[in-house]
Amino acid sequence: MAATGAERESSEPGGCDDPRLDARLAGPTRVVLVAAAALVDVDNRVLLARRPPGKPLAGLWEFPGGKVGPDETPEAALVRELQEELGIDTATACLAPFTFASHRYPEFHLLMPLFVCRKWRGIAAAREGQELAWVRKQRLRDFAMPPADVPLVAMLQDLL
Repeated sequence: MAATGAERESSEPGGCDDPRLDARLAGPTRVVLVAAAALVDVDNRVLLARRPPGKPLAGLWEFPGGKVGPDETPEAALVRELQEELGIDTATACLAPFTFASHRYPEFHLLMPLFVCRKWRGIAAAREGQELAWVRKQRLRDFAMPPADVPLVAMLQDLL
């Protein structure tokens, strides 16, 4: 007898009811909240920043942003981080919530809202030893990224 669609789906490795998924997500872990921005310029390019040597995940490219501090909203943290890391000024009203990443690393679970920002003052410059690249949507997959950032690329490509 042929399996139904539901039976096929439930038996696939990595499916929604795969017990291995629950095992990977089980157990206590701290949640780290990080806010990130897809800065999109007038040519529809996206700014990526390369993590500098000495930092975790060094050499990988990511969307600019940083940790949300105590009593800080993700939007306020992102405005602060963009000023500190890139020397650009924007307002929370210029940050459009887009999507988020939820990814478990060995030491913590990352929750990262991604905002799209098309309006800011100043010219983005690397202020913390990172390398910067303005990237066309077709080339976003050419840049090695942390696991949490990878699923965001397809969604961003669809938007642009």
